[in-house]
Amino acid sequence: MSDVSIILLLALAGFLLGGAYSTWKTSRPMAIVLLVCGVLAAVGAFLWWK
Repeated sequence: MSDVSIILLLALAGFLLGGAYSTWKTSRPMAIVLLVCGVLAAVGAFLWWK
């Protein structure tokens, strides 16, 4: 189950970071929120993996 959780967190991080990249020019505050959430998801996946 933990392997699936790690993969899902990494997929969520990629989705959020991609959203942050695509909204950067139109809405910077929303892009920053998405960036922070994406980084948190990636860090969570990394810490869960360790």
